[in-house]
Amino acid sequence: MSNPLSDPIVDYLEQHLDQYLTDLTYLAGIDSGTHDKAGVDQVQTWLQQRLTEIGFSVERLPQAEWGDDLLARRQGDGQMQVLLLGHADTVFPTGTAAVRPMTIEGDRVKGPGTCDMKAGILTGIYAVQALDAIGWSNIGTLSFIVVSDEEIEERHSSTLLKTEGPQHDAVLTLEAARENGDVVTARKATRGLTVRVTGKAAHAGVEPEKGRSATLALAQVISETFKLNGLKDGMTVNPGPIEGGTRPNVVAEHAQAVFDLRAWSVAELNELVEAFRATASSAAISGVTIDILADSEAGMPAMERTAGTIQLESHAIAIARELGFPLKGAKTGGGSDVSFACHQGTPGLDGLGPVGGLDHGPDEYISLSSIVPRTALLAKLLMAIGDDTELRQI
Repeated sequence: MSNPLSDPIVDYLEQHLDQYLTDLTYLAGIDSGTHDKAGVDQVQTWLQQRLTEIGFSVERLPQAEWGDDLLARRQGDGQMQVLLLGHADTVFPTGTAAVRPMTIEGDRVKGPGTCDMKAGILTGIYAVQALDAIGWSNIGTLSFIVVSDEEIEERHSSTLLKTEGPQHDAVLTLEAARENGDVVTARKATRGLTVRVTGKAAHAGVEPEKGRSATLALAQVISETFKLNGLKDGMTVNPGPIEGGTRPNVVAEHAQAVFDLRAWSVAELNELVEAFRATASSAAISGVTIDILADSEAGMPAMERTAGTIQLESHAIAIARELGFPLKGAKTGGGSDVSFACHQGTPGLDGLGPVGGLDHGPDEYISLSSIVPRTALLAKLLMAIGDDTELRQI
């Protein structure tokens, strides 16, 4: 993007775009699937060194099974406490980087983990470097967390994120912006419930009347609970993995299904869970028992669109306008690390990396032309937060 107004931050980023791409080529060339500890640790070692070079004190949090996590901090001259958030793991298996190294095709920078989310982490680093280049340091504590387990459900880092988030005045997550350029201002709370049905086996041909079909009862549970979709705006119920029975000629004695429940707030999710339990229990047929199980640690809290988040969104929209591109906030049903970090209402924005799309697939990409303006957006947003000491009172 050209810079007719000669903005010093944009100037710096344009001058360092080639180095950004060199760094991204290196990081995208490392296989760092969540289960590849050696690969994730290699990414984290590079990030640890780079963060140290730009003034962060970096604590490496070792993990026995997964990649290590990084918790970095540096002190400035201001009052506000800001957390930058990212993850080093990808969904791609070992060997992908060699088969599909990073390439630039027109405006698309393609490669494993470019969009999700190695480019976003670099955006955080280069935004800080740009602020250093102009001599701006009006943040109290700037924290930078890079976890290793975002792409799986078995999360060891959720405790770290839940602990760190409330200690900050704002959380800025470096996932890519939506394909249309939107940043994320709200994410749903999620919960997983398992319904286990126990009936009575019998010969399906000779004496089916002596059986009690667990699969039939589960079908009724699925049908009735599906009607809870839209009970309130944003409430969803989705039956996922389903299993039951042993053979076609046996009345099924056991069946189970796992359900995904979502809502825009934790309070509404709890309301949906109770409605689900009541509906599922009432769907039972004679002689069949229904058990509804939930892991208390399962799912994600909501990233709610609080007054503080609306204030951050307003800052971002105004800065984008100054930089010459449109921006708006969007709600999404998916969870993210920001959900844990903002679980107590800390203001946050997600999607502050470059514009990108097709995550988790062979054509995953970021937009080359978005790197400089989106990194400038992040740098200037940090400046706006540093100057907005009223944000901590919202």
